Amino acid sequence: MSSKISTFLMFEGKKAEEAMNFYVSLFKDASVTRIQRYGPGEGGTEGSVMQAAFTLNGQNFMCIDSSMKHAFTFTPAMSIFVHCASEAEIDALNARLSEGGQVMMPLGEYPFARKFVWLADRYGVSWQLSLTAA
Repeated sequence: MSSKISTFLMFEGKKAEEAMNFYVSLFKDASVTRIQRYGPGEGGTEGSVMQAAFTLNGQNFMCIDSSMKHAFTFTPAMSIFVHCASEAEIDALNARLSEGGQVMMPLGEYPFARKFVWLADRYGVSWQLSLTAA
């Protein structure tokens, strides 16, 4: 058996399930594959996500809710990069992901891509969307 690698996202409070369901709604080939919740006295907020797994276009992700406050959050130094297949796809993803978020590089043409945008979504997760095909 070979090792599996998954991107792991930690959310403060009870945002993991909301974010995971939002991300799964954006892609055709996506699903929630597992959710484990905290029960009474298990060290986290009861009912929040102890650990969950989901896939986006074959890529594995994991997420949790942290009931503790941290001095850190997501940073653009690590982002989810999406090679978009069409102009319609990049436009739709940009519209949905930028709602309530922050655009760091606006949607437009760049020397490295016909169309590209870099943004942080409403949960603070950084995304780079790129359309390089003609």
